[in-house]
Amino acid sequence: MTDVVTRFAPSPTGFLHIGGARTALFNWLYARHHGGRFRLRIEDTDRARSTEQAIDAILDGLTWLGLDWDDDVVYQSQRVQRHVAIAQQLLAEGKAYHCYCTPDELAVMREERMAAGEKTRYDRRWRDPAPDMTIPADVPPVVRFKAPMDGATVLDDRIQGSVRFENDQFDDIVILRGDGTPTYTLAVVVDDHDMGVTHVIRGADHLTNAFQHRFIFEALGWDVPVFGHVPLIHGADGAKLSKRHGALGVAAYRDMGYLAEAMRNYLLRLGWSHGDDEMVSTAQAIEWFDLDTIGRSAARFDLDKLNNVNGHYLRQADDARLVDLVAEHRGQTLDDDVKARLQRGMPGLKNRAKTLVELADNASFYLSERPIEMTPKAAALLNRDAASILSRVAAHLADNGDWSTEALEAAVRDFAEREGIKLGAIAQPLRAALTGATVSPPVFEVMAALGRAETLARIEDAAD
Repeated sequence: MTDVVTRFAPSPTGFLHIGGARTALFNWLYARHHGGRFRLRIEDTDRARSTEQAIDAILDGLTWLGLDWDDDVVYQSQRVQRHVAIAQQLLAEGKAYHCYCTPDELAVMREERMAAGEKTRYDRRWRDPAPDMTIPADVPPVVRFKAPMDGATVLDDRIQGSVRFENDQFDDIVILRGDGTPTYTLAVVVDDHDMGVTHVIRGADHLTNAFQHRFIFEALGWDVPVFGHVPLIHGADGAKLSKRHGALGVAAYRDMGYLAEAMRNYLLRLGWSHGDDEMVSTAQAIEWFDLDTIGRSAARFDLDKLNNVNGHYLRQADDARLVDLVAEHRGQTLDDDVKARLQRGMPGLKNRAKTLVELADNASFYLSERPIEMTPKAAALLNRDAASILSRVAAHLADNGDWSTEALEAAVRDFAEREGIKLGAIAQPLRAALTGATVSPPVFEVMAALGRAETLARIEDAAD
């Protein structure tokens, strides 16, 4: 196989959305699987809608997802002269022609064809103009490519299979506008060739474009890349994906507390499979990924499934890394003692969270300064009797030499037995005193994580 080169070519007119992120992931994985190169091209020729902010969002999103690209970023807007030169070459070789139709004439053509129940298309009047046709002096011509008119074209798509279109269904598309600027159809072909792209992997909404691209590749005598058109992503209800389904920018998912590795795993499984494997590490994905196992049906975006995948990766994540991510999400700088306290408590926290935001919320009592804030339900538990019990528990624990979870549980159970008190009557006020809430990880885990001094100080605050 020729050295594989894939590319991701977004238009910087908005955020890097879920569909684009999955396309980038598939291209990255295919290149890495084959030891090839993954290249990035910013298709910024629409200067009215392209923004630096959108470009930065795309680069930031790919970086966060860990989809590193090879070579420099290619900016399509910087290659206009090359695109124009190729259009002029096609003109010189008789494979393209000038068209002098006005917008009004094109509108009439569309209306007439629609009225006849035919596909709206340019009638090719300037492809082989009649001898009596006069070139209008006041109409800047566009350049149209001569598409084949007879027979049929079959595209062997690596995902969609064999796709056939009758050639009389294709239009003579514009490759150079009246103002001399190139269109997307020409620019993408020239850029793919010049970047050495061997495999074009993109959304199925580009499938019909692939035929026009192929015609131009062949007209120029260039190698035609392998095409693979990935089915689109729908919402869980089967409708076209929209914001109500979760079609947000990648940065929004980061802010919502999803891990990059979880997003990669989830996006990978939107249309690709490897047996029954649901949790696929990045190393496994690189080893297993190929185009042949991408389905032809639209994938469905399901936020609940994403939450489950993210919960899995949270449980697998390094505790020290999660401490830093929690601090980042809360916008706090933690001193070494608080960091150590949170890291000790992290195993009990991460098993109960689906996102970093949820994890950060649940971790708040580890990060709070005394006296800690109480929920109304927690405060209601700390009545006079509970305060008396807490004071006696603190005295009983003060001399405990072993501050492990197991030793603390044994000590509190011993206290309960001596006092003739049910364990729950002690554990619930303890939880309220230590966490300010009525729900938390197991209270003895919390005590061990807080440490002797902080635990006893919080109990004393509550007893007072």
